[in-house]
This record gives sequence, C-alpha cells and structure tokens, in this order.
Amino acid sequence: MDEKEKYEMEFVIQASPSLIYTYISTPSGLSEWFADNVNSRGELFTFIWDGSEEQAKLLSKKSGERIKFRWLSDEEDGASCYFEIRIQVDEITKDVSLMITDYAEDDEIDEGKMLWENQISSLKQVLGSR
Repeated sequence: MDEKEKYEMEFVIQASPSLIYTYISTPSGLSEWFADNVNSRGELFTFIWDGSEEQAKLLSKKSGERIKFRWLSDEEDGASCYFEIRIQVDEITKDVSLMITDYAEDDEIDEGKMLWENQISSLKQVLGSR
C-alpha cells in the first residue's frame, strides 16, 4: 500500500471554543455537520453517510482543544495515519481557528481538502459563524 500524504488546513471560525468542541467531539455534534449520523460505543465511532458506514477509533481527545481519530480501514492496513480536529485560539487577537490534520493518497489530497472545506462550511452554518 502506498503511504498516504499528510496535509493540514486552517479555518477561522467565529464561535466560542467550548461550543466548537461540543460539535467536534460528540456523536450528536458530529451528526450536525460531519456525517448524516454518528454513533459511538466507547472509543469506536460509526459515521454514516447516505447509507454507507465508516468506523473510526478515537485515538485521543483533550477537552476543549482537540480530537483525533483513525479510520478502522487504515488501522487494518497498518497505516499510521489519522485525522485530527484541533481548536486554536490566537493569544493576542483571540481569533479562533480549526486546524485540520488529515492524510490522503497523493492524487486525492485536493479532493480531501475540498471535502473538508465543505464539511467546515456546514459546521460554520450550524454555528452561525461566517
């Protein structure tokens, strides 16, 4: 299997970090913008889109700050990739950004970035952010 490439993105979001954290760390929050439905059993999250399911393992989370998952399909392949959603607050301006770290095949990075842009756009709508 080809190694996936790591890429990072930053999105400025005008909402409180605690509110954003609820939307990135809970199944009900993730169901509002990331997938059609999300269920969790302990560390195992099931994401449902248009009837198809993808399972991810919660690798780590830090309250109010970040959450990190690994797709089970990647874990089965022995890949060390993951996706992380991290809230970053500028100490001076207090601007809030969402930092996305993800991995994709070299020829799928643009597609992955577009997908994140659409997802974050949905999140901003849910949050009432511009």
